[in-house]
Amino acid sequence: MGQTLSEPVVEKTSSEGEDECCVYGVSAMQGWRISMEDAHAAVLDLYAKYTTPKDTPSEPDKRLAFFGVYDGHGGDKVALFAGENLHKIVAKQDSFAKGDIEQALKDGFLATDRAILEDPKYEEEVSGCTAASEELNTNWTAVSPCLTGYKANAGDSRSVLGVKGRAKPLSFDHKPQNEGEKARISAAGGFVDFGRVNGNLALSRAIGDFEFKKSPELSPEQQIVTAYPDVTVHELSDDDEFLVIACDGIWDCQTSQAVVEFVRRGIAAKQDLYRICENMMDNCLASNSETGGVGCDNMTMTIIGLLNGRTKEEWYNQIAERVANGDGPSEFRGPGIRNQFEENPDDYEVDNDRARGFSVRSGRIILLGDGTELIPEQNDEELFDQTEEDRDLPRQAQHESPDSARKEREGTPGPQSRADAPKSDEASASISETPSTAAKSASGGSSESTEQSTTS
Repeated sequence: MGQTLSEPVVEKTSSEGEDECCVYGVSAMQGWRISMEDAHAAVLDLYAKYTTPKDTPSEPDKRLAFFGVYDGHGGDKVALFAGENLHKIVAKQDSFAKGDIEQALKDGFLATDRAILEDPKYEEEVSGCTAASEELNTNWTAVSPCLTGYKANAGDSRSVLGVKGRAKPLSFDHKPQNEGEKARISAAGGFVDFGRVNGNLALSRAIGDFEFKKSPELSPEQQIVTAYPDVTVHELSDDDEFLVIACDGIWDCQTSQAVVEFVRRGIAAKQDLYRICENMMDNCLASNSETGGVGCDNMTMTIIGLLNGRTKEEWYNQIAERVANGDGPSEFRGPGIRNQFEENPDDYEVDNDRARGFSVRSGRIILLGDGTELIPEQNDEELFDQTEEDRDLPRQAQHESPDSARKEREGTPGPQSRADAPKSDEASASISETPSTAAKSASGGSSESTEQSTTS
């Protein structure tokens, strides 16, 4: 657990945007930590933003939205670099120009890692960050759009898909104790002690953390800690309602299913997506800094609504109707549920002092996204038992085996090989903006999109 403040910083940086493909809201909060080390990015039209002149909107069949959450550790520099540059570097890959988004994400993650290493400004940098990104590609048929989601992940920031009220993980957390990760760490000359790489780092994949990437004879994905991401491809259907990307400041406090239900109830109550993110962070925030770290971390959360040919209003109404009809897990529909508000649920704001007093894991009351309180008859640890969920993540999230990944990149120099690393524009990318600029939410979109930033 990092150092904490005497009082949490609860001011939030939030933004939102939309186009005909999706609608999103994102919010970030420092919380109890002495500094903010998270970063995030949201770009509605990646092709238009970085591959066409004058931000010309891309054709509908080439529309690609990008969303990323980056959780820094040991400092904020690597996370800020990733938040400002990773999506730009992905867009510069040859594979991106060829339409191979999956390969572009893999190449882009590694190129971002190299870019940081080769930038003199980061020569002594010891920080690192997790990276969770989501790309939505629209392919139009004669009557409707077909959405494809590409999920890239390195670390323990997580992406979850809400499917008619049920949580479907699109990534699994890269922890050193996972068998596949542990095998790579050992093969590279490292070890796992107390669930940490070399007794130090609690993650097995990350951008930065170059002290664990010093074996010149190994390719990037074979290093003790690697930036090489798992990429999951998912064809989105009408049952797929929204995506949630968040750092472990959220997932350490809530299970994936609890987050999906919270978001769904907020949507049914017609709350703005960024406001639902803000409410969730207030709900997760610990009442004090003596909780062992749970609820004391930086928090960043992005919700992406999947319109699937509907307008924003139609999308809100459809989810509200599904919630009203009881479509979703049965444990959220029993007699133990009562509504906290008799009048307008849109006026719902989490009471910070009250919300800090409990969480999914520690209390008997579970606060949902519309102000509903769930009082489970059984122990809430049993209702939201994450053990089975975590065990199921690798099976549900399709990811490469270590052997196939190594074969694919056999002979590729490790990121520590400065002299031998491929020289390209993306490898030398650097932040031109000041850190204060980079710390703000990065949002972009075509001329058809609308965006709004708020601070609360």
